[in-house]
Amino acid sequence: MIYFDKVSKIYPDESVALDTISFGVKPKEFVTIVGHSGAGKSTLIKMLIAEEWPSDGAVFFESANIHRLKKSEMNKLRRRIGTVFQDFRLIPNKTAYENIAFAMEASGRTDSEIASDVPHVLELVGLGNKIWSFPHELSGGEKQRVAIARAIVNQPDIIIADEPTGNLDPINTYEIIKILQKINELGTTVLLTTHNKGVVDTVNGRVITMEKGKIIRDDKDGKYVL
Repeated sequence: MIYFDKVSKIYPDESVALDTISFGVKPKEFVTIVGHSGAGKSTLIKMLIAEEWPSDGAVFFESANIHRLKKSEMNKLRRRIGTVFQDFRLIPNKTAYENIAFAMEASGRTDSEIASDVPHVLELVGLGNKIWSFPHELSGGEKQRVAIARAIVNQPDIIIADEPTGNLDPINTYEIIKILQKINELGTTVLLTTHNKGVVDTVNGRVITMEKGKIIRDDKDGKYVL
């Protein structure tokens, strides 16, 4: 489904973010990418949504080279990818319902689809009672649940979660990871980045360990060794 083929990223100051990395992700996998700050995790994620371009190598989604897609083709691809970030990225003057509805409107969904799907997806993440709450009325864990609901509402093939628990306490961290696992069990591929060993232990799945832009381990059994 996803394949990185000898991908490198070197910035103009000659700093190396990614150094000849190759790996693949199969449909319906849950893959956790770990490593200390600066290991290259976020750069790798940005390659998938074409926020960064490789200096060398290629990134494929199915048979398509992501960085050779036309703008219209890239827009279609991005609709197949849901993203969750550490800083939530909710619109502050919109309610939980409106934040999710906005993502659906951008994808061309109808008013009836929005009215049907938004309450359903908020129930899925345990926030059915917060549908009309604004971000400032929500806890950090609740904000991240809204962000996850927004990411999954258009039924993407892949969820990319870039350090989604970085600002959360251990209880909320556990709950967010359990929601991502539930989404994965429903058939969505999940690509998660973290530096939290507790998160890795909770997921207990495939772990790719990065260090200084390189993949130094690719374990199928949930091990995190640094």
